[in-house]
Amino acid sequence: MKVAILGGGHGCYATAADLARQGHEVRLWRRQAQRTPAYTIDVEDGQGASTATVSLLTSDLAEAVADAALIVLPTPAFAQQDIARRLAPHLADGQVVFLPPGTFGSWVMLKEVRQAGCTADVAFCETGTLPYLARKHGEARVRITSYATRLPTGVLPARLSEHAFEVLRQAYPSVEPLEDALSGALMNAGPIIHPPLILMNAGPLEHFPAWDIHNEGTQPSIRAVTNALDLERIHVRETLGYGAPHFPLRDHYENDQWMYGDAHQRLVDSGDWREKIDLHAHRYMTEDVQYGLAFLVSVADWCGAQAPIARGLLAIASGVCGRDLGQGPRALATLGLAELTPAQLRERLHSGAVA
Repeated sequence: MKVAILGGGHGCYATAADLARQGHEVRLWRRQAQRTPAYTIDVEDGQGASTATVSLLTSDLAEAVADAALIVLPTPAFAQQDIARRLAPHLADGQVVFLPPGTFGSWVMLKEVRQAGCTADVAFCETGTLPYLARKHGEARVRITSYATRLPTGVLPARLSEHAFEVLRQAYPSVEPLEDALSGALMNAGPIIHPPLILMNAGPLEHFPAWDIHNEGTQPSIRAVTNALDLERIHVRETLGYGAPHFPLRDHYENDQWMYGDAHQRLVDSGDWREKIDLHAHRYMTEDVQYGLAFLVSVADWCGAQAPIARGLLAIASGVCGRDLGQGPRALATLGLAELTPAQLRERLHSGAVA
C-alpha cells in the first residue's frame, strides 16, 4: 500500500520506520527536506536494531500524497489546520487520513479542506494515542519503546467507516471501530495523563535540569488526580451515549488492557522521557492542555456532564501561562458547534456536513 507520512517528529519517524518495515511504500514529507529517494532510518526496539528504508523523503506535499491510500499525520494538533489547508488541492476520493491522536482534528481538517474548495470524499480518522512510544535520537534514528496493541478509532464522516477501516487495518491491525470521530476524540489519552503530571510536578520541572514525570513524577497523589480526571472523561462519553470499552487510563499502570498493553514500566526503564519541560512551550501544555483539556471541558459543559477536576486543572494551567486557556482553538464554541444539540452534531458526524 502507498502511504504518506506528514511531519518530522518522534511519531512521524516511528511511523515511517514501522510501516516501511511492514513492506508498504512509504513517502515521508517534511516542510524543510531535500528530496531523497530511498531514505534510511535506523530503528531500535524490543527486537533489537534494524534499518528501515523509506521510498521518498520530500518537501513536496503533492508528490508525497499522490495515489496514497493512507495519509498519516502523527503531528501536534496545532499543526493540523495548516496541513489541511496545504493538503486540500491534492486530496482524492477514497483516501484515508489518520490522526493519531486527533484532539477532534478530524472535524477541523475536514472543515478546512471544504473551505478551501476540496470536494474529495475523504475519511478523516482519529484514535486515542500515537501507535508508538518513541523518541528520535538524531535525524535518522528512532527508538520505539512500545507499540500500541489497541487503537480505538472514530471516522469522519462515519458513513465512510467501513472503507476507512479496510485501509487502516492494512497498516494498523489493532484499530478498533468507534461510533464516530467525537467518540475517537474522547479517547485521547494526552489531555488525561499529561496535565496532572506537568502541573503537579511544576516545582521539580522548573528546578531540576531534567525530570522524568513518568518515573519519580508519578506518585500516588498524582495518580489519584489522573484517575479522577479520567472518570470525568468517561462520564462525558457516557452522557453522550458512547458505549464501553472506554479504555480507562488506570489500565496503563495496572494491567495489559490499555492501548499500549503493559507498557508503563518499559517507558520508565527507557529513560527517554527524562527531559527538561518548559511549562509554557512544551506540547504537553500547548497541545494537551490548551487544545485537549479545553476541548474536554467544553464538551462537558455542552452536554451537561460534571468535570470539576478538568476545570480546575485548566484554571491552574491558565494561571501558570498567564492567559485563559479555556477558550482554546478546540473549544466547541470556537469551532462553532456549541449551539448544536447532541443529535444535530451526531448527524453531521455521520454525513460529514461540517458547515
